Amino acid sequence: MAWLALVTALFGGAAASAAERLDGEAIKRAFEGNTVAGRYSGTNQPFSEYHHPDGRAIGHNRGLPNRDACWTTTDDAVCYYYGPQETRRTYCFTVERSERLYVLRSRPSGRINGVATVEPGDATGGIGADMPAWTCDGLISRAPGGAASGRQLAMR
Repeated sequence: MAWLALVTALFGGAAASAAERLDGEAIKRAFEGNTVAGRYSGTNQPFSEYHHPDGRAIGHNRGLPNRDACWTTTDDAVCYYYGPQETRRTYCFTVERSERLYVLRSRPSGRINGVATVEPGDATGGIGADMPAWTCDGLISRAPGGAASGRQLAMR
């Protein structure tokens, strides 16, 4: 309940407005080149990730900097991949928008995972700028100098 009150206070009651469910292309247009920042519903912990056009998600989750995070969209969701192939964690979310508020629902459960806004450009405050760059190839994080990103491969 406290979480809902916080969301309502932060977003001026936008949660009460009708939400529009975004398809993958609309999610990509909204997120790519911008920062998605908000809080997780269960813990109220913060996240802030710049969605780089090359597929990297730069920023932090729960205050921990991303070191190898990747993102992509499907027909109806955004998916994130964290960690090397052997221990990779994958999370996919449908996205609903109501004014400035974006609601991320876990797939396939539909449970609200987080609530966010989209800030133009890289609004992460330089988080991760001191880390080696990584590439996203087939949605698997790789060390610097790896293969082309999944987005680059898809364009070929």
